[in-house]
Amino acid sequence: MPPTPYMSIIIPVYNGGDHFRCCLEALGQATFTDWELIVVDDGSTDGSLALANEFGALTWQTEGRQGPARARNEGARLASGHLLVFIDADCAILPDTLAKIAQNFAAHPQLDALFGSYDDEPGTTNFVGQYKNLFHHYIHQHSSAQASTFWTGCGAIKRTRFLALKGFNPRRYSRPSIEDIDLGYRLKQAEGQIRLAKEVQVKHLKAWTLTSLLKSDILDRGIPWTRLILAGHVFTSDLNLQTHNRISVVAIYGLLLALVAALFQPIALLIALGLMFLLLWLNWSLYRFFYDKRGLGFALRVVPLHWLYYFYNAISFACGFLLHWRDQLRARPVVSTKPQVDRANDGTN
Repeated sequence: MPPTPYMSIIIPVYNGGDHFRCCLEALGQATFTDWELIVVDDGSTDGSLALANEFGALTWQTEGRQGPARARNEGARLASGHLLVFIDADCAILPDTLAKIAQNFAAHPQLDALFGSYDDEPGTTNFVGQYKNLFHHYIHQHSSAQASTFWTGCGAIKRTRFLALKGFNPRRYSRPSIEDIDLGYRLKQAEGQIRLAKEVQVKHLKAWTLTSLLKSDILDRGIPWTRLILAGHVFTSDLNLQTHNRISVVAIYGLLLALVAALFQPIALLIALGLMFLLLWLNWSLYRFFYDKRGLGFALRVVPLHWLYYFYNAISFACGFLLHWRDQLRARPVVSTKPQVDRANDGTN
């Protein structure tokens, strides 16, 4: 029998294309080598399974497209490593990514899971893609190391802990969504320790468009994340749920109301101007980050797109709240409206 590897790297893929090839090639450059590679093909039609076999991966194929939650669970079932390391098929690890994961678990024996972030050099050159990936990098780099969530773009968890939690929830998340956040919340509720290891980074290769960004942020993340929180999970200030983010959402809608009011009362423009300065002040660190990374022109283009982000965050929350309320109504027991007969006094035995 071959020796048990320290890590089992699990990659779910659906029509991964050139990005998937880059992902596999990057693994070959890793300085840490005590790992096995498991690729679960989720119904690809572009030869992704054959490509994984070409790179020597242990492979599994689902019966049609079933979503990354089930695919990762299948990968974990095949794994033998002490750690399960999840990597997205459109991410390329850096040469020291795996080594830094191993170093974190060695330095913190009580650690159950960790996750990293995208680096600050995205693999796409279009504006929306640069904005989205750099925004993700900024959020993770400026959040607390003591985390209460999880991320499968680049995340590692002890296999025993993962199996005890019964893995991801494919029944609830049958498509790419917040199955990783759900797992992190459940691990935290089980008194597990999760670390945001900011030095553990991968390069994201996906070329975002405005349409795909809105779809992902609203339908795949914002709404289900709201429902997850309202379903009984403790609301935290992790990642992009910090206080200044919530204040910014209120300020955006106040700004819109002030601009509408200014059509009738020009003095309302002063309120609108004040709210604009408030938004700039609350998010100045982020805008300065974009300025430092890509220059003034890029940072100025980011501001309206970031304010749009706050605008649709409120929409996501409202939709999530309404769906949660609907679920609560459906879960309530049906109370009969028929009059009850008091058999003790109706003259019958």
